[in-house]
Amino acid sequence: MSSSHPSRLLHPDDLPLGSFTPKSQVRNDLHHVPRSAVPSVDAHNHLGRWLHPEGDWMAPDVGWLLEMMDRCNLRAVVNLDGMWDQTLEENLDRYDRAHPGRFATFCQLDWSLLGRHDPGRAVRLLLRQLDAAADAGARGVKVWKELGLRWRDQTGALVLPDDPRIADVFTRAAELRLPILIHTADPVAFFEPVDASNERIGDLAGNPEWWFGAPGFPTFERLMAALETLVAAHPETTFIGAHVGCFAEDLRWVSRMLTAHPNFHVDLGGRMPELGRQPRAARRLILDHPRQVVFGTDQFPIEEEGYHTWFRFLETDDEAFPYAPGCEIPPMGRWDVSALDLPAEALPALYADNILRLVDVG
Repeated sequence: MSSSHPSRLLHPDDLPLGSFTPKSQVRNDLHHVPRSAVPSVDAHNHLGRWLHPEGDWMAPDVGWLLEMMDRCNLRAVVNLDGMWDQTLEENLDRYDRAHPGRFATFCQLDWSLLGRHDPGRAVRLLLRQLDAAADAGARGVKVWKELGLRWRDQTGALVLPDDPRIADVFTRAAELRLPILIHTADPVAFFEPVDASNERIGDLAGNPEWWFGAPGFPTFERLMAALETLVAAHPETTFIGAHVGCFAEDLRWVSRMLTAHPNFHVDLGGRMPELGRQPRAARRLILDHPRQVVFGTDQFPIEEEGYHTWFRFLETDDEAFPYAPGCEIPPMGRWDVSALDLPAEALPALYADNILRLVDVG
């Protein structure tokens, strides 16, 4: 008498982590949401050349981009790739000047100046760069995580965001009425030992440059302290903490920051995976701080289907669905997400009103 059972089941010890791609057996609702319920503004995206591996425009066809934005009910997109000097001019020409009211380009600053000049001269050059960007039409400033993780002064010491030597830069931004969208640190797991307990070990194995747990880097906690010290020291400056205030793993910390510092705001960019595994806490954060959370995706290259997923995540009560449809291995954590089911009355502020109060889209 034969048995239909295999003589030996696959043992987990025989399965490489990279080959583990489980398929969820949850049967659930599937809502397709092709347009935001009210006009929306993507406050965190990349349309320039800065992050493209070949140096091409991240949005190669601006006509298609505008048509897609209309289909999705996107009023405008904030482009964080302006950089400085000629690159800023090219971005402004391609987006803001050619299509008024549809794009708002942020500049960046050349923090490498800190390692090439004494602090006083470096800051004078940074202020000159900031003034020129404002005169050209930049609508804000993007400060990337490399401030705190890469840029060093002439002694070789890392310069953190709360370094008093660069405080004048943030003061000048307030004087120019330019909000600072700041990305400090990275996911907490990127600072932890790369061992069996690291929930992002697969991502780090494929991208070892994402790991900041080696000697010589600040701890995650030190970088978060630097962010708060910076925000507290400049109450007149508007800050938008990228990626849910740079600490989406601890929404209690984010909520405390929003309560303690009225000049602090957060965008949702790139953190649907984190928010979607704690949907009740994420919903509570948005509703408890109705004027300080802004919609942003950080999905690049920009794709229409990605917006559909974001609208589904914010507007429906769907559970246990992939945040990156079509990806066999999701890019930011191997789990599904559940939607936030935000009330209709909360959507106008989140989708557009809050960012339009902070950024002059035109």
